[in-house]
Amino acid sequence: MTELLPNYVGGRWQAGSGDGTALFDPVLGTELARVDATGLDLPGAFRFARDTGGAALRALTYRQRAGLLAAIVKVLQANRDVYYEIATANAGTVKNDSAVDIDGAIFTLGQYAKWGDALGDLRALPDGDAVKLGKEPVFLSQHLQVPTRGVALFINAFNFPSWGLWEKAAPALLSGVPVIVKPATSTAWLTQRMVRDVVEAGVLPAGALSVICGSSAGLMDQLEAFDVVSFTGSAETGAVIRSHPAVAQRSARVNIEADSLNSALLLPDATPGSEAFNLLVREVVREMTVKSGQKCTAIRRILVPAALYGAAAEAIGAKLAGVTVGNPRNEGVRMGSLVSRAQLVAVREGLEALKTQATVLHDGSAKALVDADPAIAACIGPVLLGAPDPDTAGRVHDIEVFGPVATLLPYRDLDHAIALAHRGQGSLVTSLYGADDAALGQAAVQLAASHGRVHVISPEAAQAQTGHGNVMPMSMHGGPGRAGGGAELGGLRALDFYHRRSAVQASPAVLAQLGLQ
Repeated sequence: MTELLPNYVGGRWQAGSGDGTALFDPVLGTELARVDATGLDLPGAFRFARDTGGAALRALTYRQRAGLLAAIVKVLQANRDVYYEIATANAGTVKNDSAVDIDGAIFTLGQYAKWGDALGDLRALPDGDAVKLGKEPVFLSQHLQVPTRGVALFINAFNFPSWGLWEKAAPALLSGVPVIVKPATSTAWLTQRMVRDVVEAGVLPAGALSVICGSSAGLMDQLEAFDVVSFTGSAETGAVIRSHPAVAQRSARVNIEADSLNSALLLPDATPGSEAFNLLVREVVREMTVKSGQKCTAIRRILVPAALYGAAAEAIGAKLAGVTVGNPRNEGVRMGSLVSRAQLVAVREGLEALKTQATVLHDGSAKALVDADPAIAACIGPVLLGAPDPDTAGRVHDIEVFGPVATLLPYRDLDHAIALAHRGQGSLVTSLYGADDAALGQAAVQLAASHGRVHVISPEAAQAQTGHGNVMPMSMHGGPGRAGGGAELGGLRALDFYHRRSAVQASPAVLAQLGLQ
């Protein structure tokens, strides 16, 4: 039997009491490790993190906690090669795709270390200026933010075992809130290994960081009034979390990132072969193939002027035809596998559902794999669908196939295109392509209400733009409606989730002693 990866809770490593769930190489089909959380003392684990870890973190200033993040960065950088090996084996990703997860996490931690250092030697943050409560300035109201006296529980998705942890943990730890992470089972190895390395390096106070691998059963039951939970996954599970007594009755704060039918929109003035047209084609192909389309921010719907429908289908299909799929260890492979055979089944089922209202414009699903057995590997080539009548193709706007699948949609005019983008019912991101700055700006404002991020790619920004699907720590990550209604990152805005706002009403002399300077 392969190694049973231990959990780290209560300040010590603990193995589950069961046989565990196996983690597999999604390309070779070999068992890599096992995870199990059966028999853990969850109340004790949460109590230790909340009391011991929380107290130690809150005793530090923001600058000191920023120093902890900088120390984590050094630990992760020293072990990057191992993380890449684990990602290849457990997630089936090629090196460039692993970098999005691993190096993206390290970059995000580094940013919060810099921002936290600039906050200085404070333990609470001012929220605006003090205001008078009467005619004379002798009794004032000062709003401030203080770290919540609870624990941050992260229930993460399978697609980003590294970045999914650290993009949440960076602002949590900087805020002074201890973290318990429950990674998705299928790709838990990388998360567990990173936590292990940080723990063994001794850079964090006891109880500041814990990891529980295996079932999430019982985790929500441990949450109390001042705890927070951040979930990334399906809308169905998100609804279960929102209805849990910890949230509905005890008012634990919740952040959810769920389904998202993100779109890319080419403005009406584009022509075949124009720079805007080529930029859209390039970005669509990249978003369909990076991490085999397993990104919450990937492009799922492509909106183009009706007159360019055929040209766009041909150009996108031509680029997709050159994508090699198979074993990520082979240097000739550009796109690796899905995370599991179960995910492969889900993608195929989703494809069949979309095909009832869309046609296949490019089919890479039957293309021969490179250095991989199709009977074992969870690989599938990219598939471009088309829905000539997007108004009646309701499934295209309702079903997210979490893999290398996107649907091309023709629109009549810009108002029609914007209406179609809104039919995603709330998305993490949309991207706009064109050369008319005024039209791009106006469209961005119209789309902002249903999108957490509007990524505008004009010729002027073509070389500097960071990518439709790349989540940068400086910008907000999240989206309204079906995307979950959550908000992460956005620079220091991310700290809001881990702080409690209060108004202190007192004399100027008392307010001067709050330690906000």
